[in-house]
Amino acid sequence: MPKAFAITSEAIARESKRVGGDLEKFEVGRVIQLDECVLRELGPQDVHLRILAVSGEHNVDHAALADTVNIAELRGGKIYPGNSAVGEVIGVGRGVKRFKPGEIVVTHCNGEPDIYGYPLRIWAYDQPDSIGWYGEEAVVGDWQILPAPLRCGLNLWEIAALPLRAPTAYHLWRRAIGIFRLKVAREKLARANVLGFGGGVSELFLMLARHEGHRAIFCSGSPERRRHLEGLGIETIDQKSFHRFASPDDVKAFNKAVKGMTGGEGAHIVCDMMRGPVFAAGLAALARCGVNVSSGWQIDKKVAYDSAGLSVRQITLDHMHYETIDGCNAATTLYGSVFKPTVHAEIYRFEDLPRCFEELQANVQTGIPIVQVARELPAAVKDLVPARR
Repeated sequence: MPKAFAITSEAIARESKRVGGDLEKFEVGRVIQLDECVLRELGPQDVHLRILAVSGEHNVDHAALADTVNIAELRGGKIYPGNSAVGEVIGVGRGVKRFKPGEIVVTHCNGEPDIYGYPLRIWAYDQPDSIGWYGEEAVVGDWQILPAPLRCGLNLWEIAALPLRAPTAYHLWRRAIGIFRLKVAREKLARANVLGFGGGVSELFLMLARHEGHRAIFCSGSPERRRHLEGLGIETIDQKSFHRFASPDDVKAFNKAVKGMTGGEGAHIVCDMMRGPVFAAGLAALARCGVNVSSGWQIDKKVAYDSAGLSVRQITLDHMHYETIDGCNAATTLYGSVFKPTVHAEIYRFEDLPRCFEELQANVQTGIPIVQVARELPAAVKDLVPARR
């Protein structure tokens, strides 16, 4: 049986007991444990994958912490996480026409599309019976994978950073600019001020904004990530200069700084993937008719705001989950030309995946974390692997 990492409700309970329920002391590496998994038999429309590389995603930390819901418990006591991967096709069902063994593919995590194509549930999180891709092998439906754009100009680790984040950023951007244009026509304001907080998704969101001619501003505490985006023509703000918005005075100072950068106008669009104290800072910095978009949270899942005040300012708050499959395809065409992700300096080995998530939770990584799963990589991607630092 192939090896795969799992999260169990028993492991969560043990760690919670060890730290007395204090999530600040909770070590997710004690909960994400190497296991074995039984893959379903290959059906006529299924594809058998050998997983080559995966990216670390915050939903896995949430699953291990059980700070939103105890998804492992809800799924019967165990989940196999991982919903972003690059894989090699090693087998196909008799009805599969789009893929053949030896091809390299990327996954998407739309676990079950609704009538409009958006996910009702996410693969390897709340989709029943789904086995994720933090393992050596996987069996997926042929609708769950896309051809990997190996000649897009990115290396293998950069490609592995994008299967979940790029579609999320792509959908956030098309919603944000679409909503803003309902309120403010292009002839009234052709170039918007776009502000992003957080990590990988916000970076990609700002790359899209910059690509379309808008002014893009990235607020982050990571000097490495700021340098990378500055190299792409995106302006940056050091979030630590405002003490990560710990007090109302910090929020006021940040608002003043953003207004100073934008001629007193503020940000027309804000992408906030953090919530918590970042939410207040993002709202304060919004211009009239502004749009605040989010598809998740890292700090806090609940927010509060002055509805009357936002109404007077014509502010729109919008939430989304993940892209349609068509949107995932579209986002993949922008690898390398628009999307140029920041990747963490260390490429983790498969056995070090728990440590990867410890460091993701501790917020010490310098970019999107990548785990090499396959010890031996196929010839098709070997020229895309930079030398280890």
